Amino acid sequence: MKLIFSEFKSDYAHYVFPYAIWAIPEVGDRPADIFGRGFLPSTHNLSRYYMCRQVRVRLNQFTRSSENRRIMRKCEGIEYKLVPRNEFEFTDERREFFKHYADIKFGKDVMSLNRLDSLMNSQIISHLMVYHDPACQTDVGYITMFLDDSQMAYYYYAFYDLNYYERNLGMFMMTSAVDYFAEHGYNFIYLGTCYSKNALYKTQFAGFEFSNGFRWSNNQKELKYLIKRDQEIMTQHLVETPDFVEKFYDADMDGLVNQFGVRIVT
Repeated sequence: MKLIFSEFKSDYAHYVFPYAIWAIPEVGDRPADIFGRGFLPSTHNLSRYYMCRQVRVRLNQFTRSSENRRIMRKCEGIEYKLVPRNEFEFTDERREFFKHYADIKFGKDVMSLNRLDSLMNSQIISHLMVYHDPACQTDVGYITMFLDDSQMAYYYYAFYDLNYYERNLGMFMMTSAVDYFAEHGYNFIYLGTCYSKNALYKTQFAGFEFSNGFRWSNNQKELKYLIKRDQEIMTQHLVETPDFVEKFYDADMDGLVNQFGVRIVT
């Protein structure tokens, strides 16, 4: 893959010069490898990825916790199955179901019908998890996913019946997906970004890790530190912040570079 660095707003007074880092796949590059380096897709055709603070579960370390089991019990009886995108019928009824959920959760027409149609016909969706309630003989939820063989699963958008809120259907869908791919021998499931306290629910799985820009960490205190730091005025890059490198890596910046620095060969 190739990298390109896109300049963002500078803070010249403190010598902070941020860049967004994009990864551009080349022939032979596997999506699983690009995800594994801390990138998520920024285009629906997987032509460009962006580096971000994202969460994944290392599935060979996953076992159900008491909280996971509690969530699974709350939706006991709801069935689910993995369906390849080319076998999934995106009917008018399902299209309306997706749109209704998106309007409520994201805001009216944030996801337009054109955007939804484009999403459902793109490379970024290879499969869907379909959730069905036999008690009322209807589908109650869908997860759009990208799978790369047995290497990884990417949990993208979820759409579900909000009338099942009291049964924690949304959390059940994520928990059951993690459980499903662990049972089927996948290496990782990627759950998206984590930049706020509201996204910390993604960390409640054994095997949880997040990408901090230079490594995958399983330290929840470190993640909460970064989320809190986002709300503050920052005058230094993260690895120049003594409080961070001393607290979480028992090192200074040079020690961090020695442990995790990437050598570029020219």
